Amino acid sequence: MKLVILNGSPKGMNSVTMQYVLFLKKKFPEHEVSIQNVCQDISKLEASDEHFRQITDAVAVSDAVLWAFPLYYLLVHAHYKRFIELLFERHAEGSFRNKYAAVLSTSIHFFDHTAHEYIRGICEDLGMRCVGGYSAEMYDLLKEKERDRLLLFAKNLFKAVKEQAAVPRRYQPVAHAEFAYQGGKPPQATDTQRKSVMIVTDSERPQDNLARMVERLQGTFQGPVSVVNLNEIRIRGGCTGCIQCGLDNRCIYQDADDIREVYERLMAADIVLLAGTIRDRYLSSRWKLFFDRGFFHGHVPMFVGKQMGFVVSGPLMQLANLRQILESYVLTQQANLVGMVTDECGDSAELDRQLDNFARQMIDSAVAGYIQPPNFLAVGSRKLFRDEIWSNLRLVFRADHRYYRSRGLYDFPSRSLKTRLSEGILTLLLLIPRFRKEFRKRIKDEMVRPLTKVIEDS
Repeated sequence: MKLVILNGSPKGMNSVTMQYVLFLKKKFPEHEVSIQNVCQDISKLEASDEHFRQITDAVAVSDAVLWAFPLYYLLVHAHYKRFIELLFERHAEGSFRNKYAAVLSTSIHFFDHTAHEYIRGICEDLGMRCVGGYSAEMYDLLKEKERDRLLLFAKNLFKAVKEQAAVPRRYQPVAHAEFAYQGGKPPQATDTQRKSVMIVTDSERPQDNLARMVERLQGTFQGPVSVVNLNEIRIRGGCTGCIQCGLDNRCIYQDADDIREVYERLMAADIVLLAGTIRDRYLSSRWKLFFDRGFFHGHVPMFVGKQMGFVVSGPLMQLANLRQILESYVLTQQANLVGMVTDECGDSAELDRQLDNFARQMIDSAVAGYIQPPNFLAVGSRKLFRDEIWSNLRLVFRADHRYYRSRGLYDFPSRSLKTRLSEGILTLLLLIPRFRKEFRKRIKDEMVRPLTKVIEDS
């Protein structure tokens, strides 16, 4: 059986992910394995049709494809995303159609599910038969139980190919509507009340829907609005995964391009609007490049207390996974997600009203200082980072450790002596049948007692 590995690590073979692949290759010597470093070689793939065809030709003669990658900012690396864009731009779907596929990732399990769902959707858009995924913690390979599980995952893929198993689709194809937005003049500008506004966009043409939506927002705010186009700033390269920034938040590129300056301007703004056009099942690879390079700040939130929102051109309502990614990006930054506006309504006048209201909401929330309470996406992420920085990542991410320690973020359970004592006493009392019976009768009233006290006092 011929298996093609599409390596999504910028480090090529010197990556954690590829060690899992090499383990499988050694365990299944009867299969022919071809490893294609598409992420590391993205510049060659963009510049050379011949090099690109070598990849697609290898896929065309294979029996199965394994999409193998490390997680980068809730998704795959920007260069892997660019490779996927090239597949559709160069109409390479034929090489992938009806091939069996599986997904293998390595991470600390921070939004690994959104990356897997994205690749699953891409596989289906390419006409592939995706039989499942394996999400490994970075060092699961050290554990015998996990090695056994990984082998079962691979056997399932090989079995599906051998038996030509029927695989159901999980997602509908993405349908893009034909709508040209023609924005009108704002009826009344919204006073920014001395709040600074910054918009980052990846608009490629001055007359596309995204550019017109950004222009409308600029006109809606009364006062200066800073706009940065990602296609017009200097970006020397993507995140290399070197982790050198972990010690002191200094990227290896540092001041060699404009990334750090743009992030510093965003961190100084009160209101941040991110505007992008949907490409396949995400935004553009240019946006992904910008997000990835933001990792120089490690696991420390950059936009604490900011008002943030998204302006999206494209079928966001069809992409629940993308919506969750965008929402999670804001909430894990401890910012307030005011909302998302898209051009899906298909009516210019209605879109004008939505954008005008969006601007007012931004200002109102900024003036009030409103930050929505954290939900599972924010709380779960914070606790995951807290535990990982405290234990496995503290040595490398020294800047993160200093931040978490100085702000009391190592708030592990049961640190309160009062809580531990009271719970210990109640645990002993519950061994007494009479107390246990009374406890059962009063538990609902006791749960709401502190809350009713607040209401009475107010």
